[in-house]
Amino acid sequence: MSSEITKAIQTLCEEKNLSYEVVLETIEAALAAAYRKDFGNKQQNIKVKFDPETGDIKAWDVKTVVADIEEEALVAAQEELTARRDKARMEERELTEEETADLPHFNPKTELMLKDAKAVQKKVKVGEVLEIPLEISHEFGRMAAQTAKQVIIQKIREAERNMVFGDFKEQEGKLVIGTIQRVEGRKVLVDLGKTTAVLPSDQQTGRDSYRPGSRMKFFITAVNMTARGPEIVLSRNSTKMVEEIFKQEIPEIADGSIQVKGVARDAGWRSKVAVATDDSSIDPIGSCIGQRGGRINTIIEELGGEKIDVIKYNEDASSYIANALSPAKVLRVETSEELKEAEVYVNPDQFSLAIGRNGQNVRLASTLTGWRIKVKEEGGTQVVSSDEPIEAVAEETAVLEAAVENAPPADEKPEEVKE
Repeated sequence: MSSEITKAIQTLCEEKNLSYEVVLETIEAALAAAYRKDFGNKQQNIKVKFDPETGDIKAWDVKTVVADIEEEALVAAQEELTARRDKARMEERELTEEETADLPHFNPKTELMLKDAKAVQKKVKVGEVLEIPLEISHEFGRMAAQTAKQVIIQKIREAERNMVFGDFKEQEGKLVIGTIQRVEGRKVLVDLGKTTAVLPSDQQTGRDSYRPGSRMKFFITAVNMTARGPEIVLSRNSTKMVEEIFKQEIPEIADGSIQVKGVARDAGWRSKVAVATDDSSIDPIGSCIGQRGGRINTIIEELGGEKIDVIKYNEDASSYIANALSPAKVLRVETSEELKEAEVYVNPDQFSLAIGRNGQNVRLASTLTGWRIKVKEEGGTQVVSSDEPIEAVAEETAVLEAAVENAPPADEKPEEVKE
């Protein structure tokens, strides 16, 4: 039968989601602090072994054996160390370990000189670790018990923090589902279950509504350990978030049958995703869109209504650029490898669509392909470059984009000819 102490430890492990070994180590560290309080001194490096089944406690003073150093040498070394520290302080810098490596040093808490070690154990050598048994003459007093309690609370809190940090560090660069806790100024606090994460203002999208209690997907951009515990930074506008959602929602991408070659994103509004496959039996665009747009619509919902253009990647730059300007129809593309610049010609009725609302379409295409793109009207005079600010775009852009976005999926037949 397990002792009451063992049962209490197991209960604590379940409540705090900690391992039995971690809690037992915490108790032993607390007992070491209590021993030092009642029976020991500051020069002891105390190790305690606790048996939760019987309640027995054993204690040792752990020392590493070092070569003998004369008292005069230690005093001289201390004086030299003080002088070097003063010099470094005058130079407004910290003294480095390299600058003190040549000085003899001795730490009486963790080290024992050879001559003193031989008084404890005759056959001993430099570098050996001695565990000198210590006596526990009576029960711990009230102050020692209070010290042990404080150590246990602190150590368990640290263990919890370390476990949370380790769990989320493994998820860095991946997606998590969180619940909006509250909005503080311009940042959003998100409950991830084990801890609270932060969504900074520069990682938010303009279209998301962060209502307390609502659940959303987030991309973990960074996990850091701070003095106050793990700090988890989330994002909703990262381009990597789009790629991760595609991996989650499209099995062919998850298993590597389809590769995501690039992502360009105007967070909250539109993304372009280039996909490719080496398997001739797979249609990469059709697989991403899904039957009647089921897969792509799920992704759009996850991104808060953000539009998605799935582009077929092509090794040929001209074909890739033409595809990237979808939904506009391109007549021809002329490229300059030296300038990494492409001139794209479209019919007049496709010019505004190629540019996109406020130049969004051509900018995203440029980001996706890595080429500077100039859109030219065939037989006309209008020219727009992807790196030029566009203050106003023809009103028909919005009409054309809306018409394309609302068009039925390619595999859906018109109503009058449905079977």
